[in-house]
Amino acid sequence: MFGQPRYRRVNALLNARLAERTPLIAVHRGTGLGHVPENTWLAVNAALRQGADMVEIDVVESTDGDFFLFHDGGERHAFDQDVDIRRMTSDQIRALRYRWSDHRAGVTGLDVLLRGLGPDVLLNVDRSWWYWDDLLPFLDGFDRPGQLVFKSPVDDEWLAKLRRHPVKYPFMPMVRSRADIDAVLGDPDINLVGVELIAERAEHELARPAVVTEMHGAGLAVLINAINLPDGVPLFAGRDDHTSVFGDPGEGWGWLVRHGADIIQTDWPDLLGRYLADVVAGSSIARR
Repeated sequence: MFGQPRYRRVNALLNARLAERTPLIAVHRGTGLGHVPENTWLAVNAALRQGADMVEIDVVESTDGDFFLFHDGGERHAFDQDVDIRRMTSDQIRALRYRWSDHRAGVTGLDVLLRGLGPDVLLNVDRSWWYWDDLLPFLDGFDRPGQLVFKSPVDDEWLAKLRRHPVKYPFMPMVRSRADIDAVLGDPDINLVGVELIAERAEHELARPAVVTEMHGAGLAVLINAINLPDGVPLFAGRDDHTSVFGDPGEGWGWLVRHGADIIQTDWPDLLGRYLADVVAGSSIARR
């Protein structure tokens, strides 16, 4: 079981999935292909159809307090407009249209996604920590805390918000150092279920197999992010999607499996799923 015993009920769905198989597949912003934009309810549903166990989403808040799925900073690419979505009203956001779609696809409201979400779907809620004072109470109204796994950098401001909030959502912070791990480990008021290990180089202290072993011993799941960022900065020592799709998947996804990843985040869920089914389940690869 991952997480503290006191939070067993809220963590039941995640633990059930991890008990069925590992690694789970987490899909970055859903599957945005063809005319389907990422970070929309269509992308979430497409990712689930492609075998996602968990879908990562980004959240923004309008100036009048509504929440939407979007990764701020991508407005020019998404809408061909020089706007800051965080400085727009909910009506202005709803009027936006993705430029590469059929011009009917708009920005998805978080409430729309949650109302249509099945009871067994896991979401990894990224880039939302600025809004937690308003967002967490908003989400309480949907009464499905076990489906919402939050992430954030390790920062005293964000950790304090989680400690104060009465509903203990599962939390899997992005850790970049040993100090980050120590800052969250064993905190009784935070529902820590795992960590996302970030290590740019193979020599990084968090890239050592012993770290994964330690996390498992502490009852924490390990998420490793295989996506490739636009700026080219590796998230885990170059063991990534590009290595796996355009090179040897055994040196990318396969390496992460052997390393002990419980969850792999990817932009290529179908290919990762087929790799795991054909190679890992076929016992051609062994976890360390």
